[in-house]
Amino acid sequence: RNFFTKRTKELKPAVQSAPGWKLFGKVPPRENLQKDSKLIQQEYEARTGRMCKPPPSSTRRKNIEFEPLSTTALILEDRPANLPAKSVEEALRHRQEYDEMVAEAKKREIKEAHKRKKIMRERFKQEENIASAMVIWVNEILPNWEGMRATRRVRELWWQGLPPSVRGKVWSLAVGNELNITPELYEIFLSRAKERWKSFSETSSENDAEGASVADREASLELIKLDISRTFPSLYIFQKGGPYHDLLHSVLGAYTCYRPDVGYVQGMSFIAAVLILNLEEADAFIAFANLLNKPCQLAFFRVDHSMMLKYFAAFEVFFEENLPKLFLHFKSYSLTPDIYLIDWIFTLYSKSLPLDLACRVWDVFCRDGEEFLFRTGLGILRLYEDILLQMDFIHIAQFLTKLPEDITSEKLFTCIAAIQMQNSNKKWAQVFASLMKDNKEGDKNHSPALKS
Repeated sequence: RNFFTKRTKELKPAVQSAPGWKLFGKVPPRENLQKDSKLIQQEYEARTGRMCKPPPSSTRRKNIEFEPLSTTALILEDRPANLPAKSVEEALRHRQEYDEMVAEAKKREIKEAHKRKKIMRERFKQEENIASAMVIWVNEILPNWEGMRATRRVRELWWQGLPPSVRGKVWSLAVGNELNITPELYEIFLSRAKERWKSFSETSSENDAEGASVADREASLELIKLDISRTFPSLYIFQKGGPYHDLLHSVLGAYTCYRPDVGYVQGMSFIAAVLILNLEEADAFIAFANLLNKPCQLAFFRVDHSMMLKYFAAFEVFFEENLPKLFLHFKSYSLTPDIYLIDWIFTLYSKSLPLDLACRVWDVFCRDGEEFLFRTGLGILRLYEDILLQMDFIHIAQFLTKLPEDITSEKLFTCIAAIQMQNSNKKWAQVFASLMKDNKEGDKNHSPALKS
């Protein structure tokens, strides 16, 4: 009668600390995780009454909700003496269930082994392609850059992604150095930034000859410190004490002194970080300054509302051309491009996409210019068109702000390739130029998010 008395008393606190028990293991308590894109989709389906597809019906044994740690524990050959013995039918049934479970486990192991082999084969193939491409870039293309960069063969090879070993060199050549910045000039602005950091740390008062401008610069430099810790936090290399923390701080600080008219704007740290991962310090600064001097980046980082609206209007022209159903769906909710495009353009997709995929987007962006940034945006919308068509305003905005982490370069670039950047025989540059001509009035009310 008191067989389990002591045991149940001992287990009471443990039972209270967890939501429940399963066979051979305790269910861990739930964690408050940040919502990802799949949770957003499921939440929307639950709210609108659309149920997720149920799992396919199967046999009773395939619906087991646990993974047993010991298969032999499921079959008791002999029950305790104080319990009735198994009947022959029950013993046979248990044996059959055990054999089925073992067979399923073997099938699963074989399937997982095949999957691992397939992944390894694809990885080896990819590495071989990268190695062969690297030889072509190093021996043929880079020595004859000006003559070969625009050829069809090089452009096709470029589209497939640059080998990591030559990526930084190709980016530098493609971005160029119209500003004629030298490594010596970088050192000058870096030393100036260090002097200001030192003076800011030594004096807490703002009673300076420059008055409010010093306070503004101080706020800008403080923002750099805050943003560096939030740049690729999962990599840890840019966190305080990491190998690239001071380097990123130096490049961004030097830029604020080089371009006080622009200063530091949130989002710059991601662009500088990607360049630092692929280039030496001075070269990263040169590429960074020249990249931010391009018309599109300058418009966004200076928050030139008028120019930003032109870019959004041009984007919508090609959005309607390529994805008319989704365009009308967005229009019905008054969902304007600035809601999702600003973050994508500010960081050149380095914050929104996995880093390796973002680098491949950068590859073609360096080849094709600003047009490819908006083409990539349309490619993302095309990739998730079916999902987005089922969502409302809030869930679309949440989904596009935090894209799925399992997005692959093959799927995305297939969708990007399907996007036609031509409208009524006009290419991106022509459409944008025509918008610039007749932009004297009326555009300021187009995008609510930019009225401020």
